[in-house]
Amino acid sequence: MIYIVDNILNYLIYLFIIYFGFRINPRKNKLFAGASIAIVLSAGTLSAYYDVNSPIVYILWSVFSIILFFEDSLVHLIILSASIMYFTGIIDTFSVMLIQVVMIGRGIAGANIAWWMEPAYFLSFFIYLLVYWRILRKHEVYLHDIGLKYKLALLIQGSIFQMFYNFVFVSFNENHTMYGWDAYAVFFISITGAIYSVFLTLSLAVKNVLSDRQNRELQSFMYMQKQQYDYQLQQSVAVRRFKHDLVNHMGVLRELLNEKKTKEAKEYIDTIWNIQSEFDLKIHTGDSFLDIIVNYYSYLAEKEKVEFTVSGRLTEKIQLEMFDITTLAGNILQNAFEAALKANVPKIHVELIEHAKEIFIVVLNSTDEAVNDKKLFVTSKKDKISHGFGLKNIAATVKKYHGECYMESVSENGEMLFKISIAIPREVKV
Repeated sequence: MIYIVDNILNYLIYLFIIYFGFRINPRKNKLFAGASIAIVLSAGTLSAYYDVNSPIVYILWSVFSIILFFEDSLVHLIILSASIMYFTGIIDTFSVMLIQVVMIGRGIAGANIAWWMEPAYFLSFFIYLLVYWRILRKHEVYLHDIGLKYKLALLIQGSIFQMFYNFVFVSFNENHTMYGWDAYAVFFISITGAIYSVFLTLSLAVKNVLSDRQNRELQSFMYMQKQQYDYQLQQSVAVRRFKHDLVNHMGVLRELLNEKKTKEAKEYIDTIWNIQSEFDLKIHTGDSFLDIIVNYYSYLAEKEKVEFTVSGRLTEKIQLEMFDITTLAGNILQNAFEAALKANVPKIHVELIEHAKEIFIVVLNSTDEAVNDKKLFVTSKKDKISHGFGLKNIAATVKKYHGECYMESVSENGEMLFKISIAIPREVKV
């Protein structure tokens, strides 16, 4: 029975780490999950029948159960399951030693340790849970985000500690009578330190990921700003050219009027009027910073034949810093523009609504498929490392100003649309 319980506890630990640490989804077909569980129970029964925990059986059931349970490439799942088996084995060893030192105070040969295995698994699981809550989930960084060098460092670091403690524990077992409680206290502290060092390494890896994210966010913001600056520069150059030729235009008009060619003069004035109207901002939102961003994406939409409409107008400027307006509106419209390009009928609609205490910015864009609400913050682009921050940056900016953000897929007249609604208080306190 002990082998079956061991297998089930190990199995649950593997599922926890892979699902919550590496964010790999289970298969939708329940038959695969059933087969995965059956393999675990069969392996435990086999080990119980022969009264031996064969490493080959242990490895085979672990790999097969993971491959059947999760959706991912075969090679990745095999490597992942092997690494997790190795790492969890290290942590389990530390847990067993901690329990032995605390409860017994002597080596392996001094007592039957079979019943210690279950508490060791629970202690190991507590360590993984602590890593998840205090490091991974807290920073929204998961094991699949961490660089390979840090993953290898954790495995190598654990290996060194395990070999060291195995050697020391054998020495304690053979010479336990010559050691006092102070030696076991030191041993207990050193094992705790080993586990803590794993936390430190993982924390360093997470900080590195967060730093890279900040750099990419800054680069993305600078790129967005450059695009808007280039657009404004083009407009400015066109205005200067027009002003440069204005004297010549006035000369032509003067000659036409002198020759009493009123009809020709009127047509020429209309031509000049149409030219200068192109330099003006076509959309006025009521906020000068927002005007630049909205008009830029209106310009892009016109080039790509995307229908772009704006309704509503603000009576006062939004109480957000320029950086945050660019982050918020720029990311919303950039995502909307990219999604609309893939739709059969590309269109974007921006709606500005003022209430007594809040300002609402609602953006709807056509899309080629419904968006899974559970994956709103997961990029659909192949380069997941460089992308996927847009929606997170939007949510972070809204949170900074104590606003609210809602995202959903809606269907209008049989057409699939993505809708994002932002509510920002009129009086914000950062």
